[in-house]
Amino acid sequence: MLIRYWMSKPVIAIDKAESMQQAINLMKENRFKLLPVTHKGKLCGIISDRDLKHASASDATSLDVHELLYLISKIKVAEIMTKDVLTVNQDWTVEEAADLMLSHHISGAPVEDDAGDLCGVITQTDLFKATLYITGLKKRGFHLAFVLEDTPGSIMEIVSIIRNYGGRMASILSTYERAPKGYRNVYLRFFNAPRDRIDEMLDILRAKAKLRYVVDHRENRRTIFGNH
Repeated sequence: MLIRYWMSKPVIAIDKAESMQQAINLMKENRFKLLPVTHKGKLCGIISDRDLKHASASDATSLDVHELLYLISKIKVAEIMTKDVLTVNQDWTVEEAADLMLSHHISGAPVEDDAGDLCGVITQTDLFKATLYITGLKKRGFHLAFVLEDTPGSIMEIVSIIRNYGGRMASILSTYERAPKGYRNVYLRFFNAPRDRIDEMLDILRAKAKLRYVVDHRENRRTIFGNH
């Protein structure tokens, strides 16, 4: 999934000549944790809630409330912004954005197009929304995890069984991470399967694969098969 479809837009940015108080107000009004900083329409920095808290706290012990409010009305965004900005391209995948954010311990990044123009912001919240979409959690169906032999057609055999019971697939994810050699971990989400026949279906599936767990998201019920 490309960032362009999940980033926050249109962009709300602040000019570097604006005051720290204006940045605080803008971030509070929009519930932002980071704000791109521009100069003559071009990205030149970024300001985060951490930057604001650090700047506010630096003199807080020696100033009363009125003095502190006066101070933050005079401090310019350019004085407290982060100048070395990590950006992502709108045609990166959300997984690439997540990797960048995790590696650099940041909560978001400005998004640029191929011309280098600011076109959005990608945040942790945007990544959470994308994850919910790709996994199909909002369907409130079943989540089934199992270890399956890595052979052609093995996943389709499992899917066919679920479909025979009326289930509709919401997502299919698989990985070799933490799986025995020659096997893969597979995670399915499906909905519309009749709940009074789920146990019957699971008995058939257990003859085909090693089940790890099943979660009924609508009823909030979980069954763990063995110690995995």
